[in-house]
Amino acid sequence: MPPADLSPTTEPTLTLASLSARQGSYASKNRWIGGEYERSVVRGDGRSVGYFEPDGIGWILGQLQERLGWAPYVERTAQGDNVIALEGEMASITLEPGGQVELSGRPFATLMGLDAEVRRNRAMLWDLSRGKDHNWLAIGLTPYTRIDDIAYVPKGRYAIMREYLPKVGPLAPFMMKGTTSVQANFDYADEADCARKFKASLALGPLNTAMFANSPVAEGKLTGWRSYRAYVWTQTDPARTGFPAAVREQYTHQRWIDYLLDTPMMFVKPGGAWTPANGRTFRSWMAEGFSVGDVVHFPTMSDWELHQTSVFPEVRVKRTIEIRGADLCSIDLCVAFCALWYGLLYGALDETLAFADANVKGDPMLAQLSAGRDGLSGQLWGTSAAGLAQDLVGIAERGLRALGEQVDLLTPLKDQVATGESPADRLIRAWERDPRPAAFLPECAY
Repeated sequence: MPPADLSPTTEPTLTLASLSARQGSYASKNRWIGGEYERSVVRGDGRSVGYFEPDGIGWILGQLQERLGWAPYVERTAQGDNVIALEGEMASITLEPGGQVELSGRPFATLMGLDAEVRRNRAMLWDLSRGKDHNWLAIGLTPYTRIDDIAYVPKGRYAIMREYLPKVGPLAPFMMKGTTSVQANFDYADEADCARKFKASLALGPLNTAMFANSPVAEGKLTGWRSYRAYVWTQTDPARTGFPAAVREQYTHQRWIDYLLDTPMMFVKPGGAWTPANGRTFRSWMAEGFSVGDVVHFPTMSDWELHQTSVFPEVRVKRTIEIRGADLCSIDLCVAFCALWYGLLYGALDETLAFADANVKGDPMLAQLSAGRDGLSGQLWGTSAAGLAQDLVGIAERGLRALGEQVDLLTPLKDQVATGESPADRLIRAWERDPRPAAFLPECAY
């Protein structure tokens, strides 16, 4: 039997009508939340751990498979058949291009379930790394290794991305091989509810970036940015990142579908084989097909779902609303990030929208650059970013109380914004005291 990733599809091809109907069917009327956490692991001298090293990323996946009993996801590449992901219990563990290990958690009805899941996962990572030269980091960008020195993991789509993205974004290799973030996924009840939640989360994206800015170092030097990760994303591919103009002012499912249909594709997978798409659009593929040899392939729903994973705006709509713009931080702040948006979107959406309407103005990309550079110590939309953050956390607190959720999970963020600083400021001071890996890595330990 071929590896799962190479199994042929028997799905019917798509039509625009079926696409629109499927987008509308994604909704749920529950308050589910799922967290996603990308973690980098480095040696004691700061070097990134490679996939093929004896105790490297491939070994880590093997250890996690043994402990969890999850199904391995195998991909065949020039380096052979390699496990690149694990799936089980409505969750998965996957790899980013530079070997960052991502937990995509299961959906939970409460924040306490989410909190327990990520702490169990961290404990497992610590346990399997005991006695190894492994340092798991809570930081938005690997701090020491030259990006060119980080090897790509053996995953077919990454072989295509590494050729495509640097042509359209000079810092795309940093994004792929160096960055780590925390993300959260939320339900919506119907198209109108999706539009309101999308509007609030996209508008407040720069403030989200400032609150969780935590990547001030790259390639062994201070960058001058609180979130260099945020800056890297602005220099990756403007066609598939940032704040999409097509839906920024007004979200509808159809506008979102049109945005995705017209975003250039990096890759396709007709017949199960990764193939460069060379910037063709999904709309073109649906209309004209994609020729591989003498065979013309038309896309299926699986191809559509794959395409959605290759588009990276600050907020992304699939079966859920995915909020993407925060650097990986301490586990307490990661959980607080999830709690923040749980309270804002589920418990206080009207107040959140009113807050965005009253404060957000101007070009969102300029605000995003300011947030990445200055964090909470600067201004956003002509106002103190720290003051705005405190107000937003207050709204989230009221939302969590209204839902009967654990407000204390928000406390680490409340304490952080009360300092008027982003998490990066503490790391900057630690770096200035002693930038050697032996001193700095413990300061950003996961």
